[in-house]
Amino acid sequence: MELDEAMRTTFACRDFTDEPVSDETICRLLEVARFAPSGGNRQGNRVIVVRDPATKGRLAELSVPAAKRYTAQVKRGESPWNTVHPSAVTDEEAAATRPPSRLTEPFREAPVVLVFIVDLGAVASMDRYLDRVGVISGASIYPFVWNTLLAARQAGLGGTITTLAVAEEPEVKRLLGIPDGFAVAAVVPLGRPVRQLTKLRRLSVAEIATRERFGGDALTDG
Repeated sequence: MELDEAMRTTFACRDFTDEPVSDETICRLLEVARFAPSGGNRQGNRVIVVRDPATKGRLAELSVPAAKRYTAQVKRGESPWNTVHPSAVTDEEAAATRPPSRLTEPFREAPVVLVFIVDLGAVASMDRYLDRVGVISGASIYPFVWNTLLAARQAGLGGTITTLAVAEEPEVKRLLGIPDGFAVAAVVPLGRPVRQLTKLRRLSVAEIATRERFGGDALTDG
């Protein structure tokens, strides 16, 4: 598969067949994904391969509280889990909301779940002194996660980056024996897609790229 095709057709897959994914296949994906860049090439990225049904079920359960709040905020027309815009959703309202199964059940149904973690002692947080949400540390883990999904696409597999369980990170760390100093970055259900999407909806280049400054002329190839 050409790289262009893989980049255009790697979608957020949440529905899987019951076809197993072997350790050999996972090793093949990670063999190429591991060449992703990281800050200072310190390579603090780690991944836990989860197959045990009970553990996958617990990951699904740990995703429920965040999924409830996410769903309640969407119903109110809010941008869910956003730290810039305060939410009007109360704790009671969130707790009473039933989230759609697509947010939690893929962890149970996928043949394998990959939990990506990062050594916080190995990342460079250039935004640590800024008065905003920190995002820079993710540059040392998410390229590895996305490389894994691109490699999975080439192999005919699919998955999606999920972060709902991270809201319960202490419990996730206890469940998986993750030591202090590591952060959970993504929980990725992985398997053979029931249906492969090929036409993804994204903003055009002209809508996301401008010349010279924010709000400048739209970048076009003309």
